[in-house]
Amino acid sequence: MSAGRHGMALLRARLPRLPRLPWLAWLGQAALFAAPLVALVLAWEALSRSGWVRPLFLPAPSAVLAQFAVLLDAGEIVAPLSVSLLRAAGGLALAAVVGVVLGLAMARSPRVHWLADPLVSFGFPTPKIALMPIFILWFGIDHLSKILLVALTCVFPVVVASYHGASALSRTLVWSAQAMGTPPRRMLTRVVFPATLPFIFSGLRVTVPVALITAYTAEMVAGGGGLGATLMYAQRLFQTPTVFVDIVLMLLTGVLFDQLLLALRRRLLPWQPEED
Repeated sequence: MSAGRHGMALLRARLPRLPRLPWLAWLGQAALFAAPLVALVLAWEALSRSGWVRPLFLPAPSAVLAQFAVLLDAGEIVAPLSVSLLRAAGGLALAAVVGVVLGLAMARSPRVHWLADPLVSFGFPTPKIALMPIFILWFGIDHLSKILLVALTCVFPVVVASYHGASALSRTLVWSAQAMGTPPRRMLTRVVFPATLPFIFSGLRVTVPVALITAYTAEMVAGGGGLGATLMYAQRLFQTPTVFVDIVLMLLTGVLFDQLLLALRRRLLPWQPEED
């Protein structure tokens, strides 16, 4: 019996070991993640084909996919989508720069805090989309008005996140940096800003859907091209499959922006868990 076990052990040792396939685990996780979405699409398809709902109100996913192929071949997907993403990304980038600088300045300077805190307290809860007629009057219906409106909508969460991150900075960390010879002028860039990055990314993740919502809503109301304007035009002509194509694209852009931001966070902050 022991000889048989010894022989099997020798046989296993001589056989080549199978390589580990981490992509199989990733594929399993992706399948588990996509299962509810697939079930939702199948239920949607079954409901649309059952005849209980008219296709004018709820086209089947297969009809939406066919319409997407038609629009893509006609060049009516890339152009409006790129316009909307340009406006959302431009406004978000402007809000990130202004918000981070202002938030860190409020945390480090009592004078800046005294000056900016009432403005932030008043502007944060204000529905900025109500200012869209003024922005159109001042800056027109093209890119500038929508980029500035997106920036105004997104800047306040970034300011708050940056301010609280810099305010929560450990005194021990500052004292350690001073003891190691960090000059006061370099304290902001070498210590405060890197330590505040997790809070900044949390604020930016909150503002990503806000930027997209603001850009699409401004296009729906004011026109000037973009995916929102395309959706409203299709809705007025009762082109329901095109409407659903635009809606699905809007949803997918939100997921894509969020995943890109998470990937950037993992690259810049590999030591920081995402749940923090």
